[in-house]
Amino acid sequence: MRDQIKKFLNEEQDPKAIEKITDKVGDLLMKGEEIGYIGVQKKPAITVFPDSIVLTNKRIILCKPKNLGLSMDFVDYVWEDVAGTFVKENILGSEFSFATKTDMQVSIDYIPKIQARKIYTFAKEQLELLKTGMVENSPIFETTQAMHAFEMSEEIEEIETEEVTNFAEIIPVSGYRDEKQHPDPSPEMEFVHEKPVAELSQEELFEKLQNYKKLLDNGLILQGEYDALKKEILSKM
Repeated sequence: MRDQIKKFLNEEQDPKAIEKITDKVGDLLMKGEEIGYIGVQKKPAITVFPDSIVLTNKRIILCKPKNLGLSMDFVDYVWEDVAGTFVKENILGSEFSFATKTDMQVSIDYIPKIQARKIYTFAKEQLELLKTGMVENSPIFETTQAMHAFEMSEEIEEIETEEVTNFAEIIPVSGYRDEKQHPDPSPEMEFVHEKPVAELSQEELFEKLQNYKKLLDNGLILQGEYDALKKEILSKM
């Protein structure tokens, strides 16, 4: 018995059946794909060529021997297409089934109860990993990682903007000028907060808004500062 199939023989699987399945399925595995569990049918009557189910980290593979075991049919379903999994325990073995997102129901019966529970547990783990976007090397995982990176960049940008705005609020806008670029203060730069905004008339509010716009156009205040001041003034108009 080869060492590579020993880990699949914990629940009394037939060693010959497991060896045959691993040989055939091994040729079908994709890059980065690994077999997680194998379940083999055990019907009441003697079955020389039982069906089996193989669960990998990427898909579910149903294996059905034909032509007296000389060949085998494989049907696979990737985890992204699986909507849910179920186990029904009967007197003689259990039935493992799963539903796809296209409303297809797939099942394999006469699976020994312990094997069925193992299959069910492994399937649930894969679906949970898929749900949280942690299945590596899968499109969903890569998309989730990209979205997370994008959200992080947005958060950093938002924090930086907030810091600049707060810093600008510490420095009074009135009376600010760049001596090198604007040695002669213009009338619109010399306005001061003579009285609270709430006490200004509509004409004064409009004039103040125009002054802020000129400061923005001349590059003397930031867009964030202007938006905040504009919002304050418009709320009083």
